[in-house]
Amino acid sequence: MTTFDSTPDSVAGGTAPHVLCAGDRFITAASLAEAARSAFGPGTRAVEYRTSWPDVPFGAVDGVREASGDPAELAALAADSEVVLTHLAPITRAVFEAAPSLKVVGVTRGGPVNVDLAAATEHGVPVVFLPGRNLGAVAEFVVGLMVTLPRSVGVASRELAAGRWDARYFRFELTGLELRAATVGLVGLGAVGSRVAELLRGFGSRVLAYDPYATPEAADKAGVDLVPLPTLYATSDIVSAHARLTDDTRKMFGAEAFAAMKPGAHFINTARGELVDQAALLAALESGHLAGAALDVFDPEPPDPADPLLSRPDVILTPHLAGASRQVALESVERVTAEVAGFLHSGVLDHCANPQWQDHGRHRT
Repeated sequence: MTTFDSTPDSVAGGTAPHVLCAGDRFITAASLAEAARSAFGPGTRAVEYRTSWPDVPFGAVDGVREASGDPAELAALAADSEVVLTHLAPITRAVFEAAPSLKVVGVTRGGPVNVDLAAATEHGVPVVFLPGRNLGAVAEFVVGLMVTLPRSVGVASRELAAGRWDARYFRFELTGLELRAATVGLVGLGAVGSRVAELLRGFGSRVLAYDPYATPEAADKAGVDLVPLPTLYATSDIVSAHARLTDDTRKMFGAEAFAAMKPGAHFINTARGELVDQAALLAALESGHLAGAALDVFDPEPPDPADPLLSRPDVILTPHLAGASRQVALESVERVTAEVAGFLHSGVLDHCANPQWQDHGRHRT
């Protein structure tokens, strides 16, 4: 990892804030610094901190999750910072304790799990985050899987790469449905599920959804039919997981759920690996009850190389890529700096992960 002060001497020490820009190889420190200078003024002192994610995996660090970087290095760099902008850097208690001037942390993620929110609140520092920041990328990825999975693209590609030209997928019983003829079941009708439904309207699919929190108005807007979960399972040619991970939804896709699904259905999970009992999914595939699956998320991540799901030709596997697009990276930087700039100007936040921050510690609006 590399750190350096990217501000020219001629503007250092101006009235604009000192900003720590902690980036990686997806959302770069340079892009955060450029956006900070544009949003906060030309006198902004932007210190860049770089990590090697995704080339080096993220992990748990000092009480935070899915983080990349050294908290001690970040604490030293944040000592005189008023703003921290980051994607995955571990913004731990040590960072907050080392930064008495810190006013706000901006995180370019839908879930700022790399920030110690309790410590942020205790120190009176709001944490900006970006709900729905990658919903477009994820939704398009999901629809792409809905096109390719039933049409045997994954298994045919593997076979051709292995030197086998096999036209058996033209046999009637092995051909798959076009989306215009498919019934798609969405388990969860939040931002991503609603966008998937919107895209599927263009294909002419019948779309069902189960979401205990969705209103009839939201379903009408998305163009879906809200149905009980057993109905969705029994009717859908493709079942796609979009539920939030809670104690109630953990392992909700288990043996009972897979058994209730329509014989020959396909299952897709781009939400959270912990939603799925992977042993039960394997059993449903081995029995032939499910025709195939596509998994972008796993429990644990990365999965064990010996996991038998990884070697099955009827499973499409990707390493948590659904949210990776250039638009996500560029727009996330623009959104987070704009919201932080608005907060510094007016004290107002649209997306704050710790709304109790004003009740604790120091106030710096």
